[in-house]
Amino acid sequence: MGQLRNLGDSVAYETGKKPNAPLLQLEDLTYKIGQRTILDAVNITFNAGEVVAIIGQNGAGKTTMLKLLSGDLSPSGGAVLLEGFSLGVYAIQELALKRAVMSQQALITFQFTAYDVAMMGRFPHQQTGKSSKSQDEAIVQTALTQTETTHLKERLYPTLSGGEGARVTLARVLAQKTPILLLDEPTAALDLRHQQIVMQISQQLAHQHNACVIMIVHDVNLAAAYADRVVMLQSGSLVAQGHPKEVMTEDHLSKVFDLPVIVMPHPTLTDRPLIVPLAP
Repeated sequence: MGQLRNLGDSVAYETGKKPNAPLLQLEDLTYKIGQRTILDAVNITFNAGEVVAIIGQNGAGKTTMLKLLSGDLSPSGGAVLLEGFSLGVYAIQELALKRAVMSQQALITFQFTAYDVAMMGRFPHQQTGKSSKSQDEAIVQTALTQTETTHLKERLYPTLSGGEGARVTLARVLAQKTPILLLDEPTAALDLRHQQIVMQISQQLAHQHNACVIMIVHDVNLAAAYADRVVMLQSGSLVAQGHPKEVMTEDHLSKVFDLPVIVMPHPTLTDRPLIVPLAP
């Protein structure tokens, strides 16, 4: 598969990339807790240059999938392949240069400032010795500007509101400068303006910088408006995947969310659906 090399205190494969291998791939991915199946033989390919929204009811397996994609969990069956190789062959430091993760809750209780938290995204690059202080500072400042958190940089992170903390955490993810971003409900705590900004940043990263942005989104209209592809889960199984117009149909949405909906053409976005939930 490749030559072994030392990386700090760990050992990793010199993987490179398999010819024609997808950026990230799930092959018959299964995850179980005891006798309970959380994900059941899921097959999905994720490509550079796209925003993929994962949608489904609470408990559908969305966060578990993201944790498996990041390497925080190990599959019970099947595999997660990064550039053609199992995640298990990569050292932690290597993964930190390839994917950045935004969890639902950032458990930071120490008295770090918002700037310190954003600078944490540069740590994997600092470990390689190839990142300069001035470069790190410029990248972090750009990330703070993108997320409209520059004015918060001297604030202690635990004193921030939920939405402020989420935007600072996103700044840390952006500062990490990885080709893959895994975002768990990045818009959940945000006001309307900042929801749109987060989705626009995601599109820019994918379409202008060839990143792969994979995000869990509860607002189906945000997913419909901004995602290049939607992955729909129900009870750990893949219901559908594809362009929002193909996946977000009345039949699919009503079935998955157990709620009647009307799907109509978006008034301003060509080829995008607008979803209106009805009273159950």
